Amino acid sequence: MRDGAAYCFSTRRAVFIYSGQVADGADGYPPDLIGEFHMAAKSAKARTAARKQRDKWKSKRWFTIRAPRSPHSFKVIGETLAEAPENVIGRVYEITQNELDGDFTRMHVKLRFRVNETLSQDALTEFIGHEVQRDHFRRQIRRNRGKVDLVVDVVTEDGYFVRYKMVMISSRRIKSSQATGMRNAATDLLYTRAAATTWLKMQAALLDGTLENEVKDICSPIHKVRTVLFHKSELRQSGVVFEDGPTLDEIHAQEAREKAAEKVEDTEATDVLVAAEAGEAISELVDDSDDGEANTPADESSSDESVEAVSDEEVPAADSGSTDVDYESMKVPELKALLKEAGKPVSGKKAELIERLKE
Repeated sequence: MRDGAAYCFSTRRAVFIYSGQVADGADGYPPDLIGEFHMAAKSAKARTAARKQRDKWKSKRWFTIRAPRSPHSFKVIGETLAEAPENVIGRVYEITQNELDGDFTRMHVKLRFRVNETLSQDALTEFIGHEVQRDHFRRQIRRNRGKVDLVVDVVTEDGYFVRYKMVMISSRRIKSSQATGMRNAATDLLYTRAAATTWLKMQAALLDGTLENEVKDICSPIHKVRTVLFHKSELRQSGVVFEDGPTLDEIHAQEAREKAAEKVEDTEATDVLVAAEAGEAISELVDDSDDGEANTPADESSSDESVEAVSDEEVPAADSGSTDVDYESMKVPELKALLKEAGKPVSGKKAELIERLKE
């Protein structure tokens, strides 16, 4: 082998490589296959690196997603996996309003929360808006009904910049002049309401339907409104945060007490169930013993009567000793009983027992 030469042992042909120059082997090895040799080397390195690579899922851990402190008191709304706390920041979690507050009439409303802070295993969020499910929104629109769309950007008293997207639906078609008047009235209402209200109160009015009713009342004199629907809201910029409600440590202590109480209740329920099963078993045993005692005298009397009857029947046969008795039809225990009464040996086969009785 020459200096600087390399061989491809996967084939019978040799390839000589000299400082970037390639020469065919003795058999005329095609230079186009040299690329395959280098690709095989790279794939081997990739496989080696893959074997050394650690499993990232083993290093991940669960984080508990909690709703904002006010007004939801750090309620648990979900969980998420992450390798580090900084990877959780910025994640958006969606949940239906029914799951959050138990109002079944608001099952079509999806609430959006964004993680903005992590404390140990807890991911704290802020409310960034809502959205009505598309199928519910489409059911509100029908033929020959009027529809007025409106998008309004407002700033609340505490400096939150919010965008509202709403639609006003009437039972019949709306003129363009009426639609303009309805838009102006709704916009003025939202501007005035937001400027004198905090973001938390605007949330409450939005989610319980109060804001929709106010818009409906102010627009109905212009044209009768059938439905007002805020189908989407977006928090564009946060403002001043007012912390109100229990702290996270207080919530943890309360959850620990609730878990301990549930554990005690489960233990008590298990003990009551075991005691009930034991009581049923004891009562069944007592009933069985009472039945046995009640049936024992009758059984004993019947057995005594049967023994006496048998003895009365067998004794004459034994005493008579006549050869008219059909010993062949009798069983071995009966034959042995007769032999025992006669004072004769009771061992042997049936034929031997019969011969002894006939003697």
